[in-house]
Amino acid sequence: MAMAEVMVIQGRELLAEDISLIQGLLREHPDWHRTRLSQELCRRWEWRNARGRIKDMAARTLLLKLERAGLIELPKRRGPSQNGCRNQHFPFVDHATEPICSGLRDLRPLAVSVVEPASADLRLFNCLVSRYHYLGHRNTVGENIRYLARDQAGRPVGCALFGSAAWKCAPRDAFLGWDHRTRETNLGLLTNNTRFLVLPWVEVPHLASHLLSRLSRRIRADWQSKYGHPIHALETFVDRSRFRGTCYRAANWRHLGATAGRTRNDRAHCIYAPAKDVFLFPLVHDFQRKLGVR
Repeated sequence: MAMAEVMVIQGRELLAEDISLIQGLLREHPDWHRTRLSQELCRRWEWRNARGRIKDMAARTLLLKLERAGLIELPKRRGPSQNGCRNQHFPFVDHATEPICSGLRDLRPLAVSVVEPASADLRLFNCLVSRYHYLGHRNTVGENIRYLARDQAGRPVGCALFGSAAWKCAPRDAFLGWDHRTRETNLGLLTNNTRFLVLPWVEVPHLASHLLSRLSRRIRADWQSKYGHPIHALETFVDRSRFRGTCYRAANWRHLGATAGRTRNDRAHCIYAPAKDVFLFPLVHDFQRKLGVR
């Protein structure tokens, strides 16, 4: 399969010589497993995050995409995909489902905490989102932060997940004034609220917008602490066939427009996807300058 002069995968430009490098490593080291290959590429390309750690998962995803495009042939897996196993099923964690119907002040003080890896909260978070969010839940790859909210009695009331920003989004890119190069450089300074859930037995007016406001006040510091670099804005996509985005509007997120109803793989313009409203929340007053817009 012929390769375009320049490809962009996982936010990284690949030239013909980059593909040749990978193909050469595969020929010269037939005993290497996939992880060894991805780690070697990260080192050669100096592909690291803000804390200096190699971007191994991004490299593995890049290699898989190249294989699907017919440009390389990876060694056979030495075992089942760990990501695939994690995505199949999240174990049930016991939790109360008694109705919570009251005013917001009756739940205060709310405790909103970062969900730590390998914690009991992570198991609970995964269970709640996979069972009660209409999109379900999959294991996340790349930079992300999970939050779990509890009321004053310690009962879970909501969950939120922030992860990688969308690679392309016409309304957002137009609003920010991003061209291809600027977007590629600054996309990691934006995060996407990929899941937001108020649990179905919780009927508390204004709780959703209150949680969004709480999260927007702390996430920049949390991101800096976890990944060693800041973020300057939040984005989200709301399925307009299901929701109106009321809680985002009430929390002062900006409505930028709607998607065209296509998926990222719809190069032939034949795959239908629900149109989604695009919302953005700046975290700093000069967010456009910090996101590379002059």
